[in-house]
Amino acid sequence: MTKNLRATLTAVLVVTVVLIAALLLSARDTLVPEFSEGAGDVTTNGEQVPREILVREDSHRLSTAPDDAVTFVEFLDFECESCRAAFPAVEQLRAEYGDRVLFVARYFPITSHANAENAAVAVEAAAQQGQFEAMYQRMFETQSEWGEKQQSQADLFRVFADDLGLDLSAFDRAVADPATLERVRRDRADGEAAGVQGTPTFFLDGVRIQPESLNELRSQFDLALAR
Repeated sequence: MTKNLRATLTAVLVVTVVLIAALLLSARDTLVPEFSEGAGDVTTNGEQVPREILVREDSHRLSTAPDDAVTFVEFLDFECESCRAAFPAVEQLRAEYGDRVLFVARYFPITSHANAENAAVAVEAAAQQGQFEAMYQRMFETQSEWGEKQQSQADLFRVFADDLGLDLSAFDRAVADPATLERVRRDRADGEAAGVQGTPTFFLDGVRIQPESLNELRSQFDLALAR
């Protein structure tokens, strides 16, 4: 190999490394690769989904807002890695907009995830003791411990309930109660009626949105609040 050829190859390698680094840096705030799961690329063409499908009387509200004027709904799966990746961004938005935007979390366990429904049932059982948010957060914070396992993780979820100080007898009864599972499945049925096919799926004021960055999502919130 000649010196000129070696120099040329070295220069090409350096340029390639620099370009890859630049792309990685520019993508740090990009949500699309992280926010897709299953068939999550289906669009709604801006169609309005009726509020009564997206927000039920018993839907879990993570914040309150004056007259619920602006409403952000997420259909999620606790075993979904993309939902776990989106979780910090949603928490950041709640910190910034939680007093002006209603944040609603809906269950949408993906059937290919062995413990997604178990996790949702555990969260719903915790919700019956007023601890929805605490268990919701615990599931995402610990997903790496139990996600992608084929055996039931119900015993671990019971440990989470104990850690949160829940009444375990009441928790066990709620987990075993078919009504708890039915509650989870009603959320999923609403998601299917709204056209949800993957997680996470977001709706802002009844319209499905597919933000490409956290800043874009902030802009959409600002526009909704200004209307």
